[in-house]
Amino acid sequence: MMKKVYLLIVFITFITLLGGCLKSNDAVLTPDEKIGNDDENEESDTIQFALPKEGDQVAQIVIKDFGSIYVRFFEEAAPKAVENFLTHAKNGYYDGLTFHRIIEDFMIQGGDPTGTGTGGESIWGKDFEDEFAEDLHPYRGALCMANSGPNTNGSQFFIVQSEATYTEDILQQIEQLYNKKFDKKAIQNYGKIGGTPWLFRSHTVFGQVYDGLEVLDAVAKVKKADEEQGIPAERVIIEKIVVSEY
Repeated sequence: MMKKVYLLIVFITFITLLGGCLKSNDAVLTPDEKIGNDDENEESDTIQFALPKEGDQVAQIVIKDFGSIYVRFFEEAAPKAVENFLTHAKNGYYDGLTFHRIIEDFMIQGGDPTGTGTGGESIWGKDFEDEFAEDLHPYRGALCMANSGPNTNGSQFFIVQSEATYTEDILQQIEQLYNKKFDKKAIQNYGKIGGTPWLFRSHTVFGQVYDGLEVLDAVAKVKKADEEQGIPAERVIIEKIVVSEY
């Protein structure tokens, strides 16, 4: 199955099955804001939403006419995905490519040299395996690998833009429908931050936006030539991805 179709299928399936059960979030937290009370915060929260530390590798995704999105990485949890993305970025692989699929309230996807959603390869010239971690989720702002099924990671990636949040009841339905399991902190986070919980452990989460969510949202709102497929009316170009130390 083609990478450009895979995410759309699960998205449409999820929306069809759950219909109007999503609840909007009136005050969505940004990734660097603390979640919950001090005595409620555990490692599962701080790992994904903490700011980078001095000396950490970070990346600036410069999008023409929009601005920059800044991401940090989870090298210990997803070493291959991080190495693949950073090496491609440093080599200029992504320069001039597009976000070829953009679905507002879902995600923006790029990293395909063909711009069709069917191309691109890893730095090793072949697909590599998924790297899942229980404390990394496709919350809003998560940087994830796009794939066409298990262990088919190449060069394509997406950033979760969805602000939709979920009640515990809805998350229980997602658990049943998609054979997922969410711990207490994940339930809390999806209820405050939003994201795409049905994609948990289906796509490697290897980074997180720590600045530039307003740019992410602006990109998501671009006019579409094909709303269903998420094809932008005009090319949304990745000028470059700059890797540096924080």
